[in-house]
Amino acid sequence: MQIAEKTVLITGANRGLGEALVKEALNKGAKRVFAGTRGALPNTNPRVTAVTLDVTNASHIQQAVGQVADLDVLINNAGIGFYDDLTDLDVIQKHLDVNLLGLLKVTQAFLPLLARSKGAIVNILSVTSVAPFPVIPGYSISKAAALNLTQSLRALLTRQGVSVHGVILGSVDTDMTRGYDIPKVSPASAAAGIFDGLAKGEEDIFPDPTSRTLADGWRAGVTKAFERRINAVVLEGAQIDLTERL
Repeated sequence: MQIAEKTVLITGANRGLGEALVKEALNKGAKRVFAGTRGALPNTNPRVTAVTLDVTNASHIQQAVGQVADLDVLINNAGIGFYDDLTDLDVIQKHLDVNLLGLLKVTQAFLPLLARSKGAIVNILSVTSVAPFPVIPGYSISKAAALNLTQSLRALLTRQGVSVHGVILGSVDTDMTRGYDIPKVSPASAAAGIFDGLAKGEEDIFPDPTSRTLADGWRAGVTKAFERRINAVVLEGAQIDLTERL
């Protein structure tokens, strides 16, 4: 999926990685970028259209669908992350509402447009999808669930010609990671890596130095191998013995 001359919708686009994704899409030659945001949009480029979009708000989602006539790429970037210790169920629910259910609701709403264009869905996940970061377990749980959702959508939407890509993202220097003394990459660098992975057709995109340490092991590992075998059942109707050793 090359971005040049394509129409792109990016959720959570008003700051941090979302803002960087908007800029990188423009740099890659996107014909039009719809920037989903709950607040003011800093980018005034004429190819950018601001869309009021809280991914937990059904009315916002439907209004956004009405503003977008065609769509080639949906980037589900909107997300939240809070410190927690799993003692407050409301915090866990908030993470799930945005990072999992919000992603699914937006995807379902725009799927008819993506199926028509044979487009792509890009879900911004996290290295915590693979292994939790103990001080943000609620966030980690929601991202692990979003990874499973991404894999499910990948299998289910292939017949419609829609590709689904998961971004296993390391730490990016944004408001969400400001309190962590850990290696981080700039939002611009992460955004460039994400679009590069999409252009290469990578199902699982590892756009930064931290995440790339996982790439080879993930792609050659038993989890990915099992995903491929299960997808073969969906795509080919093949009778595969899932109990066979990998």
